Amino acid sequence: MIIKPKIRGFICTNAHPVGCAQNVQEQIDTVTPNSTIAKSPSKVLVIGASTGYGLASRVVSTWACGADTIGIYFERPPTKTKPGSAGWYNTLALEQKAKDSGYYAKGIQGDAFSDAIKEQTVELIKKDWGKVDLVVYSLAAPRRIHPKTGEVFKSVLKPISQPFYSKTINTSLQSIESISIESASAEEIEGTRQVMGGEDWQLWLDALEQAGVLAEGASTIAYSYIGPELTWPIYRNGTIGKAKAHLETTARQLDTQLKAKGGWALVAVNKAVVTQASSAIPVIPLYISLLFKEMKAAGTHEGCIEQIDRLFRNHLYSKNSPELDSDGLVHMDNWEMNSSIQAAVQEAWPKVTTENLAQLTDFAGYQEEFLKLFGFGRADVDYEADVPLD
Repeated sequence: MIIKPKIRGFICTNAHPVGCAQNVQEQIDTVTPNSTIAKSPSKVLVIGASTGYGLASRVVSTWACGADTIGIYFERPPTKTKPGSAGWYNTLALEQKAKDSGYYAKGIQGDAFSDAIKEQTVELIKKDWGKVDLVVYSLAAPRRIHPKTGEVFKSVLKPISQPFYSKTINTSLQSIESISIESASAEEIEGTRQVMGGEDWQLWLDALEQAGVLAEGASTIAYSYIGPELTWPIYRNGTIGKAKAHLETTARQLDTQLKAKGGWALVAVNKAVVTQASSAIPVIPLYISLLFKEMKAAGTHEGCIEQIDRLFRNHLYSKNSPELDSDGLVHMDNWEMNSSIQAAVQEAWPKVTTENLAQLTDFAGYQEEFLKLFGFGRADVDYEADVPLD
């Protein structure tokens, strides 16, 4: 099939298998010139492993640490007439490239929130590894079926207490538009916490510990985002921010739990990047477009793979202890939050219009990264070629 991007609103509904494989290879090529990370984990479980920071964590674990990996993902496989999802092709490419390079890499497809997938993962660890020494929690999901009660929770991107008024990019029309978002109900706040908070992370670590498959010194990390004040009404102070605060509280509880065996639990606050999740958040595409322009000019721009490589190399497995703030967070967003970068973004924000969008922002770079998520827009892929969907 000849596959061209099908974009609906802020999502792309298809993916290109060759382009996705090239994306994975590009991440591998970013990591491999660097030295091997010493005293790094050897058995890594990545929960939410098929895109974004989860995928990058699996690449770094394999090609920078030399670790065996198991990835948990919930993706759409191809049919006879439709391509699979980007995450499906990313996973296939990573696991094949890992095996070709002599690394162990297996994946489990299914709902990571469920008890069944946790049990299946435990059995695979027992059979193939015995123990796991790093658990990366990188789930981003719109809904969760609670494994104990069967209740369905949905996450929403809404402010709390009062409506939010701002502007954003209509990515389809390439225009600046005003937006207004009503404040969340108590039910929506709780639903978002249930989906994006730390309860499932805790359940994963409990399941692994009770099954006796956590190695001595086993550790875990999850990812979060804070961002600048201009995004706080919809993010840090909104429903998703409340969920992330719960994730951070969970990290402190897990840290106490794991320290008994010489391990640790941390949350890394990462930089804003183009992901399938971030593209859905109002205001964020405009902020990212302004941010990219300033960070590229300053030479400090990073994608997922560069950040996770720096996280593992300079913080988690360096000779020195990780640099933590007063809340115990690792800040990989330190270059994003540089005062001169943020001042430039703040200055440009009120000036951006549809007419000057291309001049004041790097919206072209945003679009390029968005298409690339799904395997499109690469110069090294022939998009007129007929490719097998499987």
